[in-house]
Amino acid sequence: MSEEVRFLPFKEAVKLVAAIQEEENIHHQDRRILTVYNHDDREICWFDFEELEEAVGDVPKDQKKEMIQDYILKHIPDWALDI
Repeated sequence: MSEEVRFLPFKEAVKLVAAIQEEENIHHQDRRILTVYNHDDREICWFDFEELEEAVGDVPKDQKKEMIQDYILKHIPDWALDI
């Protein structure tokens, strides 16, 4: 039985997240990930870029970065507070 992932409230996630950095996926060189870091430069979690684009959907190019960032901040797992 899998445990349901719970996410932090948006305002709490904004306080926790210091940076979202685009990187190469070390397991798949042709894929990109976005790694999320806290204020101690510790990795919190990561997101597959292609999956994010699919989740965000078709948005104007000038809004894509903001929409992806917003999606990430709404999907920071609550266990990230323990890192």
